[in-house]
Amino acid sequence: MTDILRSIILYAVPVILAITLHEAAHGYVARRLGDNTAWVLGRVTLNPLKHIDPVGTILVPAILLAAGALAGFGGVMFGWAKPVPVNFSRLRNPKIDMIWVALAGPASNLVQALLWAAAAKLVVLAAPSALFGPLIEICYGGIIVNLVLMAFNLLPALPLDGGRIVAGLLPWRLSMKYAETERYGLIILAVIIFSGLFEYVAQPVLDLARWLFFAAAGS
Repeated sequence: MTDILRSIILYAVPVILAITLHEAAHGYVARRLGDNTAWVLGRVTLNPLKHIDPVGTILVPAILLAAGALAGFGGVMFGWAKPVPVNFSRLRNPKIDMIWVALAGPASNLVQALLWAAAAKLVVLAAPSALFGPLIEICYGGIIVNLVLMAFNLLPALPLDGGRIVAGLLPWRLSMKYAETERYGLIILAVIIFSGLFEYVAQPVLDLARWLFFAAAGS
């Protein structure tokens, strides 16, 4: 339980930033491309409270974490933020612009991972010894969280960003057929996560995160 609480404390900042900037990026790009729905609703903001989903961000992770603690292991951490509303019909070029809006979230996570890597380098060069351990672990967590979140959202399944990108790239008729799979989105995501398929996909991403961290930290 102590290890779980320690992980929550150390990973809290990277997770909140990763989710908040991911969702805000969707709304920002959508506004730039003609749809101000998210802007009007106050969702293009760095305030994490605007993006928290009571069930997906708090309840589900808490239940999974508690179940893992009772069972004697870390548990499967899974959750989601409140999706930023985008009215694709308001975009100037809906089919193409949808791709850019979808890409904005994962792109924000890639940028954050690189910034956390730069922060790790600064910690190595300048952090006081008393703070070195926690700060370097937060930086490592920031790299891991953002690259895994990016990889997960790029999976080609609706309603994930990767699914939106696929829908935008397909010809209209196939795109409409593909869009119908969104009704089964939660079932598909559950299969991907709990079957171990995402773990298989995530392993190269975790290896990349570790490489980036150690390259930045100079180890």
